[in-house]
Amino acid sequence: MQLGLTKEQLEFRLNGIGGSEANMIMSGDNQKVMDLWLVKTKQAQPEDLSGILPVQMGSYTEPFNRYWYEKVTGNRVTNDGETRISFDYSFMMCTLDGMTHEGKAVWEAKHVSAFAKEEEILERYMPQLTHNMLVCGVETAVLSVFFGNHKHFFADVKLDKDYAEQLIAAETEFWRCVKNKIEPVIIVPKYEGPVERKVDMTGNNAWASAASDFVKTQKAAKDHESAKKSLKELVEPDVKDAYGHGIIASRSSNGAITIKGAK
Repeated sequence: MQLGLTKEQLEFRLNGIGGSEANMIMSGDNQKVMDLWLVKTKQAQPEDLSGILPVQMGSYTEPFNRYWYEKVTGNRVTNDGETRISFDYSFMMCTLDGMTHEGKAVWEAKHVSAFAKEEEILERYMPQLTHNMLVCGVETAVLSVFFGNHKHFFADVKLDKDYAEQLIAAETEFWRCVKNKIEPVIIVPKYEGPVERKVDMTGNNAWASAASDFVKTQKAAKDHESAKKSLKELVEPDVKDAYGHGIIASRSSNGAITIKGAK
């Protein structure tokens, strides 16, 4: 069973920076940056990920993730496994999980812990998404995520040009250090840019319960607002307090009317 990148793809990546490596460079963790630099300068071997369960689980479920995203959205995912190189920065490359939106968006699949939070996952993989968008020359990416075995969500992410400039600067500096065999120190700001998220909450029991209550009480809420409006309209302009049938309507000094139950 072949999971993840092939030997040839791993060797090819020594010639540049891949999407997952952008996560390391932009992590703010100088030890991760140093470990990557040692690999790129061929002073160390790449980490053997064959025994890392979360990594291999993500590789194994990627085809199903692709199938499920297509089923839920109706959007086709193509070009999986393709290797691409940036036209503008020859050291930037990526191996695609896929392209979607008729080739106008990068598609990235992840399988994470059931206890992870959506916003944390988006922040964690923002460097990879931005890197891959730049390599492919597009301004949209889709992050499709399985949380354990109970929830799927996907986020449409727009290219943040300010953050993209920071990423390009960090990767350019890192690659300069690789070419010149200078030990790198990369300092990057935390990403806090906007995203557009779409979440499938079908498997969330708390959501299901609240949604059921919302549907059941929706008409009652509309009736309540309508009755409150009618009561306010019945209070004549010179009346400060009106009461009856368990209801009190009180007019404040600025003319606003408050409706509440009588004690």
